[in-house]
Amino acid sequence: MATPILIIGKSGSGKSASLRNCAGNDNWNLIRVIDKPFPFKGKINGWKTDDYQQIMKCLIQSKAGNIVIDDAGYLITNMFMKGHSSAGKGNDTFAFYNKIGDHFWNLITFIIEKIPSDKIVYVMMHEEKNDFGDVKPKTIGKLIDEKVCLEGMFTIVLRCIEESGKHMFVTQASDGAVSKSPIGMFETLTIDNDLLLVEKAIRDYYKED
Repeated sequence: MATPILIIGKSGSGKSASLRNCAGNDNWNLIRVIDKPFPFKGKINGWKTDDYQQIMKCLIQSKAGNIVIDDAGYLITNMFMKGHSSAGKGNDTFAFYNKIGDHFWNLITFIIEKIPSDKIVYVMMHEEKNDFGDVKPKTIGKLIDEKVCLEGMFTIVLRCIEESGKHMFVTQASDGAVSKSPIGMFETLTIDNDLLLVEKAIRDYYKED
């Protein structure tokens, strides 16, 4: 199975910018759910799509060792915005929300079960704070939050923050966020938001003796 990484953060917190040192590197592919310019110079080869089946095909076809799904939360948002006005009422609405949750859960399950073990797949999403003050990935509806616990499908969850003017990744639970990583993978609570450094830490940690 591939190694899935969840990266959460507010808009402008440095999620996309963490790819800045991956530009021009053939070992990185990018799937853009929203077609927006990079916040840095350079190019990362990949695709632009919000179609789940197409994303799965891209994940399989990619020759790169690292694949990023940027703005992955908009897979949920786009499906909602395209279908909510025609979803109907009552059971039809319930079924519509279930469909949204099913599609996203199926994608993460596909990454875990169908993508080769030498691949790392980074899923980038916006964050939100729930009624209990917990900072979690932003979704729509209750199915993913209450029945799935999306962050529970990932061993590594990094949160983007700004600290003293620098963009950082938080590697462990802090300030109510769901950040987490295996014991000893990262030496400090915060690290530079550089996905090249994250990749090295992950591969060094899991490499065979």
